[in-house]
Amino acid sequence: MASSMSGMFSGQQPPGVHPVGGPGVPGQPGFPGTAARGPVNNTLVDELEASFEACFASLVSQDYVNGTDQEEIRTGVDQCIQKFLDVARQTECFFLQKRLQLSVQKPEQVVKEDVSELRNELQRKELLVQKHLSKLHHWQQVLEDVSVQHRKPTDLPPSGPLAFLEQASASLPPAPLKPN
Repeated sequence: MASSMSGMFSGQQPPGVHPVGGPGVPGQPGFPGTAARGPVNNTLVDELEASFEACFASLVSQDYVNGTDQEEIRTGVDQCIQKFLDVARQTECFFLQKRLQLSVQKPEQVVKEDVSELRNELQRKELLVQKHLSKLHHWQQVLEDVSVQHRKPTDLPPSGPLAFLEQASASLPPAPLKPN
């Protein structure tokens, strides 16, 4: 698979992908720290990184902080974000193409990956089921404890307006008898 991705890292781009202009493109303000790095034939990863840096720089740039024209600021930020999204789509397309090539050349690898993902999903769901079962057992025990308490009406204190007095008087020792 490393050889199938060599085009991405050697300056080649997938078919149908056009280079995206870097900072300083007409109509787009330049940002400090995002100057073009090296040759014009940047890889898709370099372009993605540069467009991300441009988005970040647009949020912290002194040009935008001190700017007074909000519409110009909004337009510049929107352009940076749109460029980043475009390059991200191109990158996603590149990896999808490589995935398609891999599935054609080595279909058993795709099946192995699918099986591995399914096993991981089963393990995750099994842990979730165990977690829910433990909660279920806990609440069943709580429910049993509550139902046992309601079955013993003789142990419950009497209820009513004089219940507190009756309970308090029952716990007092008997009064001594007065001799006649």
